[in-house]
Amino acid sequence: MQHHLSALATKIASMLSTRPEYLVTQPAELRIFRQMSDAEVRQFAKNHGWRVISRLGGRQIEFYNDPILRPL
Repeated sequence: MQHHLSALATKIASMLSTRPEYLVTQPAELRIFRQMSDAEVRQFAKNHGWRVISRLGGRQIEFYNDPILRPL
């Protein structure tokens, strides 16, 4: 799973470099996050300087750059 997480982190970082948010809706990507607890997903986001919001009962996950966690 660690390999999948690093690939997702790369994809999310790439998307957040050009957009204000990245919405995870792909079943394969959501499956990876569903295997993690809510606290693990939040820690994953925090480790990368992102905020995460779960929507629609977990069927969508949104990542945002968190200006508090990002270095200037």
